[in-house]
Amino acid sequence: MLASAMHIEPFFDAATGTVSYVLADTVSGQAAVIDPVLDFDPKSGTLSSCSADELIAYVRSQGWQLQWILETHAHADHLSAAQHIRHHLGGKVAIGTHIRAVQHVFRKIFHFESSFLPDGSQFDHLVEDGERLMLGQLELQAMHVPGHTPADMAYLVEGAVFVGDTLFMPDVGTARADFPGGNAATLYQSMQRILSLPRKTRIFVCHDYPPSGRAPAWQTTVQAQREGNIHVCDGVSEADFVQMRTARDATLDMPTLLLPAVQVNVRAGKLPPAQDDGRTYVQLPINAFAKNAPVPDGVWQ
Repeated sequence: MLASAMHIEPFFDAATGTVSYVLADTVSGQAAVIDPVLDFDPKSGTLSSCSADELIAYVRSQGWQLQWILETHAHADHLSAAQHIRHHLGGKVAIGTHIRAVQHVFRKIFHFESSFLPDGSQFDHLVEDGERLMLGQLELQAMHVPGHTPADMAYLVEGAVFVGDTLFMPDVGTARADFPGGNAATLYQSMQRILSLPRKTRIFVCHDYPPSGRAPAWQTTVQAQREGNIHVCDGVSEADFVQMRTARDATLDMPTLLLPAVQVNVRAGKLPPAQDDGRTYVQLPINAFAKNAPVPDGVWQ
């Protein structure tokens, strides 16, 4: 077997607090992109690709061939640039097989077109828990880590793990668990699976919302999380975490880009079909995500 040399290049998108990654086997020249961002201005509805174009330019500058575009889950805080990147670099778009459950829920919420099937067929590959993906001579092991959403996946490769939104930096804590299909107890169990990895395992997070005075960061370790994560360090029980997470989630606003992001991301980064006028639209369902929302009684209709 040929040797491999792993390289990880992070790209931080300040507008959404998202960290995307280029992962490569530099010996074979095979690369993957993880959680790429498509820029979206919610005030004007304008799409652009500045963030994704940086990843594309980097892969090209290294002379690498893109094999995979890996999504850790269907994000609610940014639109996926998977299709934009695939158009320019090729590669297969992959996500966890439980995306079907997420599609089933949001198909109803957003009243998708009848031709939309919640079967995951919009993606090139659905990843099973424990499945191993090859990237040159690098072997990525998929880990199903639900709780934030039902479909969250982490990707473990040579002493490093990309955890998506499951864990954040130790001083930020953990992901919310109040989206449809989310569950705080399930999230706790998923985090314990990650934190049971060897203590030296490097953890790469998908978001950072740094406290005042700290620059954005995205790399930590299992040991640092177990010793210092403000939500789930060693000694925090499942009951304690669920109580904290539930109370905290009740105070959080919905992400700014949730409504457009989910509609695009459950389609593997594809936009909804164009309407008769040739323009593409995203839905704005009234009160679908409002907490303690009144039931419409006809007054507003």
